[in-house]
Amino acid sequence: MRAVAFMMLLAVLLLTTARGAWAADEGTLRIGSKRFTESYILAEVLAQTAAPKLSQAPVVRQGLGNTAIVYEALRSGGIDLYAEYTGTVALEILKSPQPLSRDAMQAALQPLGLGLAIPLGFNDGYAFAMRADEAKRLGVHTLSDLAKHPELKLGLSNEFIGRADGWRGVAARYGLPQTPTGLDHGIAYDAIAAKQVDVIDIYTTDAKIDHLGLTVLDDDRGYFPRYDAVVLYRLDVPQRFPQAWAALTRLEGRIDEHAMIGMNARAELQGAGFATIARDFLAGGGQGTTGLAPAGFMAKLFGPDLPRLARQHLMLVAVSVGLATLIGVPLAVGVFPHLRVRALVLGATGLMQTVPSLALLAVLISLLGAIGTLPALIALTLYSLLPIMRNAVTGLAEVPAGVKQAGTALGMTGSQNLRLVQLPLALPTLIAGIRTATTIAIGTATIAAFIGAGGFGERIVTGLALNDRALLLAGALPAAALALASEALFEALEWLLRRRQRAGVA
Repeated sequence: MRAVAFMMLLAVLLLTTARGAWAADEGTLRIGSKRFTESYILAEVLAQTAAPKLSQAPVVRQGLGNTAIVYEALRSGGIDLYAEYTGTVALEILKSPQPLSRDAMQAALQPLGLGLAIPLGFNDGYAFAMRADEAKRLGVHTLSDLAKHPELKLGLSNEFIGRADGWRGVAARYGLPQTPTGLDHGIAYDAIAAKQVDVIDIYTTDAKIDHLGLTVLDDDRGYFPRYDAVVLYRLDVPQRFPQAWAALTRLEGRIDEHAMIGMNARAELQGAGFATIARDFLAGGGQGTTGLAPAGFMAKLFGPDLPRLARQHLMLVAVSVGLATLIGVPLAVGVFPHLRVRALVLGATGLMQTVPSLALLAVLISLLGAIGTLPALIALTLYSLLPIMRNAVTGLAEVPAGVKQAGTALGMTGSQNLRLVQLPLALPTLIAGIRTATTIAIGTATIAAFIGAGGFGERIVTGLALNDRALLLAGALPAAALALASEALFEALEWLLRRRQRAGVA
């Protein structure tokens, strides 16, 4: 029981620390990004531009997810600003059936406490692309031509498939008969190069269009609006950070399509870091040095971010499992004598396991009005409840009736019997449940990076955006090593428990 009590105490202490850290961010300029290369780079450009005019370094919350999650983070105050696109603001955020002028968007955003400013100088629109040889062979040059070839396989990003200005609209405009397959934007280029799909959706500033020799299909019926890059921000930002805001406004018109394609190429084709790319651009007024060799796998695995990511991952796992133990064990003990209530509670916790993690995180962001550590901890705690409660109930059920009766015969009260007889005998099974919950939490915690909670998933998310297998592996291997270390720790704990039980019997 001392081990369980220690985990409970640790959970309370770490949760207090996490809440304090989250609250400390309130006086800091927080900049977000979506989960694709260009958005990562622009977040760093914005942060490095503002940093010299701030009393403390801005927080950059990279790779928060698709438009819905990043916008919800902005609306709820989880971030203060991020780089967005006019077409997305009009059609996806404001749900307008047609493109809007910037003045109209500004007027619609103001009641929401948001503003749109600082046009950065380039248009990054949606388009469809095919392999050049295939497009030439079939005579496909426009989206109207694409409608004549239902046999072509479309691999589109999941966000594009779900967006109001995405697949549904373009399919209706052109009468496209294909059924697309959802792909992460970062791996779509590999899929088309390997001939696993024939057509992908692209951003017009993507670096790999020319690199892979793709043909961009002409939007001959003018479906896609302009997607001019701008800054979407909370209206209080200019008042809270006046000098930093003045510095940011000087970015207006500084990034053209050529510069943005060059910066994207440095990240995707040369492996340069986002912060380095932004620093070179701001220092030279262009895309900067392009001759850097990509960092090797070992450099990525043991990079300077490893201690920070390990600390964040350990905190997420320790706090969530500790809280699940603190909640789940008393709850399991309370419902154990009542068969119907027990079945209901275990069924509810089991149902929680079926909710997709990203969907749960999105719901929690909306309910809490926060991103980062807090919703991630709640989600991980909910996922950890089932194995802990199930094993606690199983352990109590396995205590022989004769042993419980013997305790009663010795004059123990019901609570004494539970505390001195049943729980000690159930402890090995309970520890096994905590062990399972810890393993689950270590794996699931990688998803927390999608909402800015950090951990080893941060490398995985960035690796997906860049289609960087080495970076993906540099995030997955430490998480796997942490899971193995936890298994060894629990194995040692169970060995000590068995040894004590044998000593007690002797």
